Amino acid sequence: MPKMKTGSSAKKRFRLTGTGKIKRKHAFKSHILTKKTTKQKRSLTKFTTVDPTDVKNVKLQLCI
Repeated sequence: MPKMKTGSSAKKRFRLTGTGKIKRKHAFKSHILTKKTTKQKRSLTKFTTVDPTDVKNVKLQLCI
């Protein structure tokens, strides 16, 4: 059976933490920032973990 290929988009968007969780950046931080409050933009800067319902699909994309 051939090797699994990692999804190119997934390897750019997701990282593994030391405990094995998958972390991601928040959406809505790339453009149209003038109408968003400073507090909102600051909170979107931080990393968060992938929702448990999506972990299986992300792991398939990352070949984990």
